[in-house]
Amino acid sequence: MDLRTIGCVELNSVAMGMHTADEMVKAAEVELVVARPTCPGRYIAIVAGDTGAVKSSVETGCRIGGEMLVDFFVLASVHPDVIPALGGAPEDASINALGVIETCTSASCILAADAAAKAAQVHLLEIRFAAGLAGKAFVVMTGDVSSVQAAVEAGVAGVGESGPVLSHVVIPSPSEGLKARIL
Repeated sequence: MDLRTIGCVELNSVAMGMHTADEMVKAAEVELVVARPTCPGRYIAIVAGDTGAVKSSVETGCRIGGEMLVDFFVLASVHPDVIPALGGAPEDASINALGVIETCTSASCILAADAAAKAAQVHLLEIRFAAGLAGKAFVVMTGDVSSVQAAVEAGVAGVGESGPVLSHVVIPSPSEGLKARIL
């Protein structure tokens, strides 16, 4: 299945989120990449597949989610680092400069990560959703300082109207102690 197009629906209800994820998969030929609760009481469903199928699936998710809908998107030609970064930081990554973008929703964080990865030579280490983060999300990336700076700027701009960016930072030379906690 083509994983170059992804779609996301984020809801303010775990129960409605599970129902929505189920209906999204039934609505079109898509793969359910992520379906899990986030806090506080939110649920995120991410599907992948052909662009038309993903659009149809997300439209169904938005309709089913109704008033519980927090955020959504369809992202064609997603950067190849995005889906692996949804699973967490790889243990064998080398870290140079660090860039971090923190957003209000999980969906807007994925948009920021994709825009950042497409803008400069960086490696996405992790996209973390709202688990213990009061509904917020963040993406961590690495590369040389100028690439990370360019990527963070592009990522902040890439969020667009999806939701505000709460904070962003570039750490030119992270300590070994911080590097150990990231990996």
